[in-house]
Formats: sequence, structure tokens, C-alpha cells
Amino acid sequence: MNLKLKVWRQKNTKEAGNFVTYNVKDIDPDMSFLEMFDVLNEELINKGEEPIAFDHDCREGICGACSMYINGRAHGPNRGTTTCQLHMRFFRDGDTIVVEPWRAASFPVLKDLVVDRSAFDRIIASGGFVSVNTGNAVDANAIPIPKADADSAFDAAACIGCGACVASCKNSSAMLFVSAKVSQLALLPQGKVERISRVQKMVEIMDEEGFGNCTNTGSCEVECPKEISLENIARMNREFLFANLKS
Repeated sequence: MNLKLKVWRQKNTKEAGNFVTYNVKDIDPDMSFLEMFDVLNEELINKGEEPIAFDHDCREGICGACSMYINGRAHGPNRGTTTCQLHMRFFRDGDTIVVEPWRAASFPVLKDLVVDRSAFDRIIASGGFVSVNTGNAVDANAIPIPKADADSAFDAAACIGCGACVASCKNSSAMLFVSAKVSQLALLPQGKVERISRVQKMVEIMDEEGFGNCTNTGSCEVECPKEISLENIARMNREFLFANLKS
């Protein structure tokens, strides 16, 4: 496959960026999107040019690091797929592919396609955990949990924090991410002890970080590689209302 890539290049957060066009040749259709970038970067290095900076880690669709906007969609054209699991066979020979970083004020561009997503870390640090003594694994297995609650908690916990929900939202809202982290703990008995302080603090930090409001367009759910449900946002709103009434 021969492709034309229009890639966003930006030296740092303070300097303006621009698109640079690259032509890549003889790309194997079975390569992943990131492997294709590896080939391009090797060519750039051999020419003495600066390689394109992009985030990656596990390359197994687990870590959420591979955050790229590809042809106007977070993680590319396939639903329920991370960039690292997107393969070149889903493109056609001769295609022009536009690659950008996440576009959100709360995710400033560090370099090229790399953005600073530490705002998510600060939200989690504010309450996305269980700090009370819940016993060991044997104790946890001894606590009866309704199957529906266990399944819903597991589905919410599948969120990998990639930021696609923020990048695809017209308001740069982080509601889907935060609600998934709130839900996975609120649905389990181990998380109920801190349910009031957790949702209040996480929502507070989310607002402080500058994320926008949710207007229920549903773009976050559509572009989420783990297909996290909008039901989590409704659950978080109920948790937030309950917490405010109780406190």
C-alpha cells in the first residue's frame, strides 16, 4: 500500500503547529497503524529528520496511550477499536490519512501527537479509589453481589482513560470517563463507604481542570474504544444528587 499522510507537527505547547505531508510506500495491510508510523519514523531518522512523537505502550488495546485523531475520528474509522489495534487493511491504497492529536484545552499538546492527559490522573487521585480496609481477596469473594451489579461494574471498569470521549465531545466533556470511574466503585459494596465524598470531589476536580459540560450528544459513547455506556453518566448524576442531599 502507498499512502499520503498529513500529520500534525508541533514542537511544544507554546509554539504553533502545522500539518506536514509524508508519503509512505509498500505498507503491509496487516500492519497496525502504529507499526506504519514506526516505518515512517525509521525513514525520517535515516534522513536525519525529527521523528514524529506519539504515545504508545502496550499496543494491545489496554493502556489507552495511543491517542490519535484519524480522519476526523478518535482512534480512527473502526468502532470499539484503539489506534494500536487499527490495521492498515481498513484503508485503501492511495488514501490520504489526516492524523491529529486530541483537541481539548484540558489536554494541551506536548509535542506532535502527544498530549498531556495528567488531568485524568488528578481526577482519579481525588477520589477514584477505595481507601478503607475491605479485607483480602477471600473476604471480597465472600460478599454476595447481584450479577447485574457485578456486570455493570465490570463494564464501567473497562474504561482505559484514553481520552477519546473528551476529544470527540464538542464541549470537551470528561463526563463519560469520570462516570465510569464513579460507577465501577459505586456499584460494589467495597466502594459504598466513600460514595458521597468520592463523587463530589471527582466532579469538583473535573470542573477545575476545565472540562466542559455534557449535553448528551452521545459522541463519547460512539467513539469510546471500550464502548462505555452513557448509562454511567446518568448513574453519576444520581450519585452526585444523592451526595449533595446527604451532605
